Amino acid sequence: MSSASNLRVVFLDKATIPPTTRLKELLFPHTLELHEATNQDEVAERIRDADIVITNKVKLGREVVAQAKKLKFIAVAATGSDNIDLSACNEHGITVCNIRNYALNTVPEHTFALIFALRRSLAPYRSAVQAGRWRESGQFCFFDFPISDLAGSTLGIIGDGALGKATAEIGKSLGMKVLFSTFKGRNDMGALYTPFGQVLADSDIITLHCPLIDETRNLIGDAEFAQMKRRPLLVNTARGGLVDESALVRALKSGQISGAGFDVVTEEPLSNENPLNDILNHPGFILTPHIAWASKEAIQSLADQLMDNVNAYVQGAPRNVVNKPE
Repeated sequence: MSSASNLRVVFLDKATIPPTTRLKELLFPHTLELHEATNQDEVAERIRDADIVITNKVKLGREVVAQAKKLKFIAVAATGSDNIDLSACNEHGITVCNIRNYALNTVPEHTFALIFALRRSLAPYRSAVQAGRWRESGQFCFFDFPISDLAGSTLGIIGDGALGKATAEIGKSLGMKVLFSTFKGRNDMGALYTPFGQVLADSDIITLHCPLIDETRNLIGDAEFAQMKRRPLLVNTARGGLVDESALVRALKSGQISGAGFDVVTEEPLSNENPLNDILNHPGFILTPHIAWASKEAIQSLADQLMDNVNAYVQGAPRNVVNKPE
């Protein structure tokens, strides 16, 4: 894209980045239009005359993409691009790029924060102390909830990208045995991988670090929970939709798993209709509001990369491209 003309850049959901985060300058003549949030019925009008659109979670479907006649570039302020109709972008010659490898510390750390909290029953013990249980016990401690070490346990990782590998390194440093799962239904990925079903059966903790695509939607449901012989913890800091949420509720209530730590749900924020509402007070369940990515260091890194991606595209050197525009 030539930078000779004044380009209209529209950021649809600026509020998904904290106000304390600094945005780098765009190095070309432009008009930057910032919207804190954008409802779906506002998208078409706001991007109608845009040359460049920045979005984090606002959906850009086929219809609105087709109406944006000037649009040539979409910068996603996240790694996942499932909110963009990539096929429609390909057809209309629109390049889409994403953010990569900015969360190598924050997501694995949040994953283990959930794991530690669940394995050591921190939330129920805290609630019990607040309720006066310690005083009632009459001694220096009480044993109402289970506590288990991580050392010597087996960590099953589904997803072998940068975040999965970073999570594995933390697990190994804690003395855990780490298993990387093959793709579901495949056992031909080599000796470094363990069959998906075996990972489900042999793991004490299972953590998800894979994208949400057609092949991974409802990756874990009733049939998969039935294979979890060791009553593991299940952790999802990746994407909502990887786990059948109704099946998760059944598995936790029936004792097929010993606990679950989730940072993502199928529809965010959590709706009143989501089945997970039934286990919000369960001592073995922790739900955080999609903040695994959100350390201040990671957010600044994301913001820097976001604006760098826009500048790179205008300079004729697009990077982190996730589609194949015609």
